[in-house]
Amino acid sequence: MKRITIALLCLLMSLSALGQEVGYVLDKDISYSTKKDTYSKKRLKLDIYHPRRGGDCPVLVWFHGGGLTGGHKSVPEALKEQGLVVVAVNYRLLPAVTVRDAIDDAAEAVAWTFRNISSYGGSPSRIYVSGHSAGGYLTMMLGFDKEYLARYGADADAIAALLPLSGQAISHFAYRDMNGMGALQPLVDEYAPLYWVRKDCPPTLLVTGDREDELYGRYEENAYLWRMMKLSGHPSVTLVEHKGTNHNTMLAPGLADILEYIFGTY
Repeated sequence: MKRITIALLCLLMSLSALGQEVGYVLDKDISYSTKKDTYSKKRLKLDIYHPRRGGDCPVLVWFHGGGLTGGHKSVPEALKEQGLVVVAVNYRLLPAVTVRDAIDDAAEAVAWTFRNISSYGGSPSRIYVSGHSAGGYLTMMLGFDKEYLARYGADADAIAALLPLSGQAISHFAYRDMNGMGALQPLVDEYAPLYWVRKDCPPTLLVTGDREDELYGRYEENAYLWRMMKLSGHPSVTLVEHKGTNHNTMLAPGLADILEYIFGTY
């Protein structure tokens, strides 16, 4: 009996060690910015969720939502244990900074990922960028306007695909609010993804909730962006509307879309 008990204990210990060996790791609060002010040093950090063993995995850089005025980095549960390296990013928030600063932070985080992700088992040639709401807006801005990533020595066109979930296609409402404009007063200027439509940006998947339940015409913004990209000659842009979902509940099917897109089953 004693021998059997010892054997069982050894087996359980071996299984536990194996689980740890093939599991996933979350490395938290990694500083990615060269900015030196107090707010930047506190805020500009990222978490990396990655397989404990393995390499050359697809990478998803994930920007949180919160209207550019709130929110905090986290790895969505639906993206865990999926064979992905997930980079969850914090960026500075309005009104403490400008919208340009927030986009600049997003670009710096993506450039950092290009330079460093191979150390975490990720493939620099398979970096996807995504986010929900404000995160989707940031995704589109740094993917369409090449200036932001170029500032950090990276090429926006090297991104494998842009996968924004319910992102703002016109100038973001928090930016408009800071300039005395209402939520229903549209603006398309240099801080609007629509302003930077081009036929040679990365492949793009635009995902929204139901047009009747989305936030302030978010579906229609994305539909117009999709149309302008098609008219410009972009070869790979897709628009998805999840019927019966709103700005928040579209997140679950949207994350499923992301996984299907990355792994070629979409």
